[in-house]
Amino acid sequence: MGLKVALQMDPIGSVNIDADSTFRIALEAQARGHELFFYTPDKLAFDEGRVTARGWPIELRREQGNHVSYGPETEVDLGEYDVVWLRQDPPFDMGYITTTHLLEMIHPKTLVVNDPFWVRNSPEKLLVLRFPQLIPPTAIARDLATIRAFKARHGDIILKPLYGNGGAGVFRLDPNDRNLGSLHELFTSMSREPLIVQKFLPDVAKGDKRVILVDGEPIGAINRVPQAGETRSNMHVGGRPEKVGLSARDLEICAAIGPVLREKGQIFVGIDVIGDYLTEINVTSPTGLQELERFDGTNGAARIWEAIEAKRAG
Repeated sequence: MGLKVALQMDPIGSVNIDADSTFRIALEAQARGHELFFYTPDKLAFDEGRVTARGWPIELRREQGNHVSYGPETEVDLGEYDVVWLRQDPPFDMGYITTTHLLEMIHPKTLVVNDPFWVRNSPEKLLVLRFPQLIPPTAIARDLATIRAFKARHGDIILKPLYGNGGAGVFRLDPNDRNLGSLHELFTSMSREPLIVQKFLPDVAKGDKRVILVDGEPIGAINRVPQAGETRSNMHVGGRPEKVGLSARDLEICAAIGPVLREKGQIFVGIDVIGDYLTEINVTSPTGLQELERFDGTNGAARIWEAIEAKRAG
């Protein structure tokens, strides 16, 4: 039986259909007979007891430039839907957080993927702190003295915004670097948020592995290799995706975090692993499904929908 599925995401008309994971998830839903409705986060509302959205029913096809057809614009009651996807990209700001509060009002009667309560309470760079045995030396701080002391201990470090994404604002500061004070001044002038600082991992030159988990179980991985002269491996900034398998250490990491993800309703998660270390647990808008499917033939979107359909049937 088909499900009524709403997609809360950035504009679908401008996505890269050969890379975007949300598009692949939606295309798989359509192939399975589910009905699709699309809206952007700014069209989500609470209106006299109902959680509503203004958007469009859609049909998708894998034709670049002609990949979506829209039905008439309409307002819907999301409480009448079977599944709502929380898939807009960060920034993880108060606008994003407000959408999680509104969607929490209809969950779990309407299954919101991922569970909005735990998305809100599990930011990518903070959730990893629950697993100190798996992560590199890490500090979360706004205080410059604390960050300077961390750099003094570890020498070569990575400094980045706590709620950034896509590799934006990521800096490597090696033992000879003299820019920590200036960068701290820049970051703190732009935001009141703390920064995250981690020991630099030389293994990043071999790639930053994205491991995809569905309902707490690993289904595969891709490797993202930074360009020459670049520290960041994110595909948004030119990282090259490569085929890669799951190592014994990857499976050990997944075994440790998988039960927590499953318990917290995080159905589609992408974790980042550099060498032997877990660096991020991405629950807001993870990517990598299409690359994994091309490299390994693993239909991650189908695995995701199997998990969702089982939950709706249970």
